[in-house]
Amino acid sequence: MHSFHYNQPFRTEGGATLASLTIAYHTYGELNAAKNNVIWICHALTSNANAADWWPGMVGKNCVFDTDTNFVICANIIGSCYGSTGPLTNDAATGAPYFNSFPQLTIRDMVQAHILLRRHLGIETIAVLAGGSMGGYQVLEWAVIESQRIQKLFLLSTSAAESAWGIAIHTAQRLAIEADASWNEPHAQAGRNGLKAARAIGLISYRNYEVMVQKQSDTDTEKTDHFKASSYINHQGNKLADRFHAYTYWLLTKAMDSHNIARGRHKTAAQVLATLTQPTLIISITSDILCPPKEQRFLSQHVPNATLAEMDSSYGHDGFLIEAETISHHFRNWMKKNQAPVSVAE
Repeated sequence: MHSFHYNQPFRTEGGATLASLTIAYHTYGELNAAKNNVIWICHALTSNANAADWWPGMVGKNCVFDTDTNFVICANIIGSCYGSTGPLTNDAATGAPYFNSFPQLTIRDMVQAHILLRRHLGIETIAVLAGGSMGGYQVLEWAVIESQRIQKLFLLSTSAAESAWGIAIHTAQRLAIEADASWNEPHAQAGRNGLKAARAIGLISYRNYEVMVQKQSDTDTEKTDHFKASSYINHQGNKLADRFHAYTYWLLTKAMDSHNIARGRHKTAAQVLATLTQPTLIISITSDILCPPKEQRFLSQHVPNATLAEMDSSYGHDGFLIEAETISHHFRNWMKKNQAPVSVAE
């Protein structure tokens, strides 16, 4: 993992100022002489810069994001806890971690940090900008801000604005964190139990009835407690609490709520989308209840050069992380039709 240190003030969309920024990022492969083989991946809520780890089958040798022929980049979003500046970073003014004093962020703030890194790396053109879920929010914002630098867009399980449904889920998750008696205490483990509950709420929305019943049903009809589904939810909550932090989760769900590409642009979302003329592949998942196909159909109806692929998967929203083979098939076919400037492994 690499780190870029931006030693100048960074002003957020909300008007707060961070004295400096650190941005953690991974690169795979080599930038070619023409500098036209860049694939930039924007990650989702609890992921990190190591895209080859959280998107297996998509990033690597002979994958569609082939690291033998492409220069693949993924940067950890600011506000996260995987190396970039966030709530656990020391505040230069106090010498102690920010914790709950870290300023509110928006998706646009995250994109502005990506742009600082792009400039630092000397990248003028991004051949493919890709992201799913919250990563897709970043892709859309970036495409609006720097449209001429981005040649193609790849969007999965995402939307032009956070829906009332998504905001309601995030609010329930934050209420769970805030109900933890340790929330707002000045240490990294504050709100841990609340974070576990927030993860449980999220996981239910990431999956769906079909896959939960298929994978987590008990065969013992005499049980009255200690059900398999309950153990699974507790296990997933503990896993996230061991690698993530409540301060970060609370902050990033707030940032997701802020997502609306029409905000401040004096246009409707449809009108903003109409300005994105790049070839765009949009993938939706039929069983996704968090960001359902209706959201991706809206994108495809208003992005002028969009291709929509609806993918059947029992995994719901998480299908964009799991169904690498099917996603790769759609991506390869789309790239061939659009005469890709980057190489796609067969």
